[in-house]
Amino acid sequence: MAKPLDTSSGDILADRRADYAEMLFGSGEALPAAELMLDALELAPNWAIGWFRLGEFHETAGDMEAAAEAWRMAQKLDPADRAGAALKLALAGKASAADAPPSAFVEALFDQYAEKFDHALVDTLGYRVPEFLADAIAAAHPGRFQLALDLGCGTGLMGERLRPACDRLEGFDISAEMLRKARAKGVYDRLEKTDLQAFSYDGPKADLVTAADVFMYVGALESVVRTVAGLLAEDGLFAFSVEKLEAMDGFALQSSRRYAHAEAYVRRVLGETGFAVVSMEAKIIRQDRNEPVTGLIVVAERR
Repeated sequence: MAKPLDTSSGDILADRRADYAEMLFGSGEALPAAELMLDALELAPNWAIGWFRLGEFHETAGDMEAAAEAWRMAQKLDPADRAGAALKLALAGKASAADAPPSAFVEALFDQYAEKFDHALVDTLGYRVPEFLADAIAAAHPGRFQLALDLGCGTGLMGERLRPACDRLEGFDISAEMLRKARAKGVYDRLEKTDLQAFSYDGPKADLVTAADVFMYVGALESVVRTVAGLLAEDGLFAFSVEKLEAMDGFALQSSRRYAHAEAYVRRVLGETGFAVVSMEAKIIRQDRNEPVTGLIVVAERR
C-alpha cells in the first residue's frame, strides 16, 4: 500500500527510522516495521501520518486492536482526517461507517495523485468511464448542450469528451492539483475549487450535469442528487457513474475505501428526487488489483 501522504514528521531522526520501517514493510516484515515506526513516533509523537502508517503496519501484521489504537491517535492529532483514519476504523469494525468520507481525505488523496493520475488510471487501470458516459449521453441527446457542469472534474478526462458537444463547459473539483492539470488542457470555460458535499451554484440552469467516477467518494447520494436537481433545467440530463454494489439495496464502504452503490438504491434516490432513468448499464469501468471493477453508467432526466 502506498504511503497516504508524503509528509515529514519534522524530526530528521524520526524520519530516518520511519523510512527504514517503510523498507521493512515493503519487504513483507510488517511486525518489525511497526516496532521501528513506534520508535520513530516516540521522537515525533504528534505526527498524525506516522500514526496512520503504524496502524496499517499493525493491520498487515494481524493486530487489529493495535491498528485501531494507532488510527484513533491519527484522528485525534488531525481532526480533519486527511489520511482517512475514520474509514479504516469503519472497515475494521471499530467505528460506525459514515455516510461520506472526510472531505480533507478526498482532497489530499487527489492532490497527491494528480501528477500521475491520467497515466495511472487510463493506461494502467484501463479506466473507461468518460468514454462510456459520453456514449450514453450522446444516445440520450444527440444534439448540443448550451451549458454543462462537470462535477468532480479531476484532470479533465470527462471534459475532453464533453467539449465538442457543449457551448459552455464548467468544471468543479475539491483538489487544487487536479484543477491545475485540468486547466492546462484548456477544455473548460470555467474551473472552480469546491467540495461537492457543500456545493452551490448561482449561474443559469444547466442542461447537462456529469459526475464521472465521483460518487465512490461521496457515499450517501440523497443530498448531492437533490443539489444536482436544483442545477438542471427541466428535461436536463444528469449523467454519472457508481461502482456497483452486489446487494439488493443501499450503499457500502469497500476495502478500497471507496463506496459502492446498489442499482435499486440509485434508482430509488433518483426517483425520489424527480428524475426519470433514461439508461442504466453495468460496465467494467477499470481494473483494481488485477480484478475488474463493475460500475453502473447512468443517464437520468429531470422531469
